[in-house]
Amino acid sequence: MKRIAPVVLLFVAAFETSTHGQASHVDAVHVQAGTVQTFYLHARLNPTSGDSVDGLPKGTLLRVKMLDSIDSSVNADGTEFHGTVVSGLTSSGELVIHSGSEVRGILALLRSRSHPEGFRYELLITDLTDHGKSYTLTASLNPSLADPRAASPSKPAARVTSKAGESGINH
Repeated sequence: MKRIAPVVLLFVAAFETSTHGQASHVDAVHVQAGTVQTFYLHARLNPTSGDSVDGLPKGTLLRVKMLDSIDSSVNADGTEFHGTVVSGLTSSGELVIHSGSEVRGILALLRSRSHPEGFRYELLITDLTDHGKSYTLTASLNPSLADPRAASPSKPAARVTSKAGESGINH
């Protein structure tokens, strides 16, 4: 019995050290269905496809009404969400994304150098469907997918158009 106690103590100490380095508290993301969120366009998967969406520069603002609630304290990493574009987007004077277009995205747990635990949650739009045509893209709630505290907001080159009567929208 005297030999078991030190072995158990070493095992408990080893277990404590291995779990200490794991993320124990990551800032939660809470988004209610029906709220309007502003996403920043980052990239297209195939930007040379010749689509009019390719003319939208990085940093273009995409206003999306959330159709699903997302709560990172309840929903797992990779949980899908859906929404609709609130304001159409124009590029070079041409309407390229219409109001009402559908978006799909995921709740993602990303590595973060600036976060004390090394991780942060992010909502990422991965797909947009406009008039039956689907576009693969990346957009997030932050101007950069890099650590948000280090990123500076970029000025969008595309214009956001909105319908009359869209006052009182929550970001």
